[in-house]
Amino acid sequence: MIRAWRALALGLGLTLLAACGLQSGGAVPLRVGPGSIRPMPELEGVQVTVGSKDFTEQNILGYLIEFALSAAGAEVRDLTNIQGSNSVRDAQLHGQIDLAYDYTGTGWINYLGNETPVPDEIGQFQAVRDADLAAHGMLWTALAPMNNTYALVMSARTAQETGVRTLSDYARLAAADPAAAAICVGTEFNVRQDGFPGLARKYEIDASKVRKQIVQDAVVYQATADGRQCRFGSVAATDGRIPALNLVLLQDDRGFFPKYNAALVMRRSFADAHPQVDTILTPISQRLTNEAITELNRQVDVDGREPAEVARDWMVTQGFVTAR
Repeated sequence: MIRAWRALALGLGLTLLAACGLQSGGAVPLRVGPGSIRPMPELEGVQVTVGSKDFTEQNILGYLIEFALSAAGAEVRDLTNIQGSNSVRDAQLHGQIDLAYDYTGTGWINYLGNETPVPDEIGQFQAVRDADLAAHGMLWTALAPMNNTYALVMSARTAQETGVRTLSDYARLAAADPAAAAICVGTEFNVRQDGFPGLARKYEIDASKVRKQIVQDAVVYQATADGRQCRFGSVAATDGRIPALNLVLLQDDRGFFPKYNAALVMRRSFADAHPQVDTILTPISQRLTNEAITELNRQVDVDGREPAEVARDWMVTQGFVTAR
């Protein structure tokens, strides 16, 4: 009877975790050995849970952390691919996740509730770092040069036909010919203040007149390239499908979109207990340029490779780890 109740309790616990979009975590999917990252006695056997959001770039970034800390000797658990920014944030605040890469713009606007972004990348990082540490005990560190900001794109054909080059050009087109400015937007972009609502205010676009379709993010790229379902689309600026589909980024000439540099986020208590983590991951962040992460994203979304394989191979080519 006791064993039966324990089994029932365990089943209920797993069900509740699954209902929240979280599992207890799994093993790192691929094995690696030391490279320039050497085993550290201070991390030997330390249990670390790594998380990420549920899109290609975030999965890759999560695996980079996992392979780095595995090579350093930590006991890493994989909790990547969690649905939604807020779910990852809540999991970190409640100690279900120890480490994740997040974006400075998301932290500043979505987590901390600010409406006006800081235009400078370093300034935005410092602002979110200081405010989040003071308010929630969350430490931002290991800033990367990659900036995964929101953007609008169009096909090269649409650019030629409309003459649109900037978001101000798009706003004028939307006012003059709403059908010609038909746009596909992702579900989050449609409601976030750093997405379409804020964009419409900044560029004085009458959102009620624009022919807008709300679709899954993955659908936007091909639909915009085809130009039939939509002529413009909302994207993440470092997505590998942009160069692969020959899409053209519109210039944000009024500087609306915040900076979305990736940075490592962890609880201050975890950082204080394991300062080696920052030391290990900072050199990795420094090599994550827009060009580097866009290519990694392309290998997954265009070539069809697994995010874990792409992340591991990049870590090997950079000399951080060795493959096993």
